[in-house]
Amino acid sequence: MPIIKSAKKALRQSFRRRTRNLIYKKKIKGLLKEARSLVSQKKINDAKKLLPQIYKTLDKAAKVDVIKIRTAARRKSRITKLINKS
Repeated sequence: MPIIKSAKKALRQSFRRRTRNLIYKKKIKGLLKEARSLVSQKKINDAKKLLPQIYKTLDKAAKVDVIKIRTAARRKSRITKLINKS
């Protein structure tokens, strides 16, 4: 455990950031998984209705540097391509 005051503060900050980042990552993972399962069940309309929510979550995560901007773009592109192809 840290002894110096600034190190203690840095530890607190890293815990807060970690929990915030995990919330974003879990939400992204869940939405993408749900969209893929809808596509596999041939529920394309439901998957298309989920796309704006996926886009919003990915863009927000990229904005606050949880994931990189191009990673968000790649994931949006791949899930859209999967839904449109079906």
